[in-house]
Amino acid sequence: MNLNSNDLSTDVVIVGAGPIGVELAVCLKAAGIDYVHLEGQQIGHTISWWPRDTTFFSTTERIEIAGVPIQSRSQGRTTGEEYLAYLRSIVEQFDLRINSYEPVTQIERLAEGFLLTTQPQTGARRYRARRVVLASGDMHRPHLLGIPGEALPHVSHYFHDVHPYFRRRLLIVGGRNSAAEAALRCWRAGAQVTLSYRRAAFDDKLIKHWILPDLRAQIDSGMIAFHPLTVPREISPSHVVLARLDENGRPTGENLVQPADSVLLLTGFEADMTLFEQAGVTLEGPSRTPRYDPATMETDAPGLYVAGTAAAGQRQEKYILFIENSHVHAGRIAQALTGRWPDRLGTVASRQYELALKEFQAN
Repeated sequence: MNLNSNDLSTDVVIVGAGPIGVELAVCLKAAGIDYVHLEGQQIGHTISWWPRDTTFFSTTERIEIAGVPIQSRSQGRTTGEEYLAYLRSIVEQFDLRINSYEPVTQIERLAEGFLLTTQPQTGARRYRARRVVLASGDMHRPHLLGIPGEALPHVSHYFHDVHPYFRRRLLIVGGRNSAAEAALRCWRAGAQVTLSYRRAAFDDKLIKHWILPDLRAQIDSGMIAFHPLTVPREISPSHVVLARLDENGRPTGENLVQPADSVLLLTGFEADMTLFEQAGVTLEGPSRTPRYDPATMETDAPGLYVAGTAAAGQRQEKYILFIENSHVHAGRIAQALTGRWPDRLGTVASRQYELALKEFQAN
C-alpha cells in the first residue's frame, strides 16, 4: 500500500450511522475524542425503508439514545418515521458531523492502525485511523433464496406500502413479524393474501404480541390462506411452486401450485461482513459471528471494535441483538477508548452496564 500526505488522519473512525453508531458518536464527542463518522447511505437508512407507520417492538425508553427521551402524542410505541425524525434531532442537538453517502469500500491494516478507502460521489478518499468501530448493522441486503423467478418484476424482498397489492393475489413468504404484519395490512387493504411459512406454526417470540392473535384469527376464519411447512421452489409470472416439507423440514416430494399476481419474499436480511474479512477478524459459525471481547467489544483484530447488531454476525436466525440491548456496546467501547463509562447514555444502557458489572464481579 502507498500512504500519502493527502490521507486524512484521525484517532477513531466509526462506520455506520444507525442508532448505536450515532449514540457512540455522542459519547466520543463528549469525551473529546478525535473521530470521523462514515455512513454509506443516510442516517438510519434501514429504518427508512420500513413500511409506513410500522412501530417498533420495543417501547420508547428502550430505543432512546444518548439519554434523550422520545416524546410522542400517544406515549405509545414509536413508528419508523417518528424514529428517523428523532435521530435527526439527536444529530442536530449534539451537532454531530456524519459523512453520509460515503461508503467504505476497503479497510487495510497498517503497522499502527488502519487505512480506510471510501467512495463518495465526489471521488475516492482515504482515512488513516488508530482504531475503527464497525457499527454497520445486520440488514445490509435481503436474504436471497436463489430460486428461479426471484428477480421477476412482480417479486420483492421489501414491503413498503399496501396500496400496490389492492385486489391482487398476493403470496407472502415468511413467518416472522414482518411477514405477519404485511399479511394483515395487505388483507385489510383489499389484497387476497396467502402466507407460506417453512415451519408448522408461528413463534410468539418473533411476532409482536398484539399482531399474532389477529393473524391467527384471520387464518382460522379463512380470510388469510396459510400454507405451513412449505417453501417456494420456483416463481413464474402467474404462480409460485411451493414444496411441502415434513415436520423436520425435509421435502416430502409433493408440490403445491399457488396462483399469485405479486410475491413478497419477507425472508429476512443479512449483514455485509466484507470489512470484517478485510480487517482479518475471525468469523465464527454458520452466522459468521465476529470474534470479540464482550467487555470491550474489541475484535480479535486489535484496534477494531464492533457495535450494535453487526456483533451478531451475517444473519440472525434467532434474534439476539436489537437496538434496546446494544446501547451497552457504545458504553463499553467508549470506556475502552477513554478509560471511563460515558455520561451521555440513557437509563437502559446504564442498567445493562450495572448488571454486566455485577455479573463480572460475581464470577
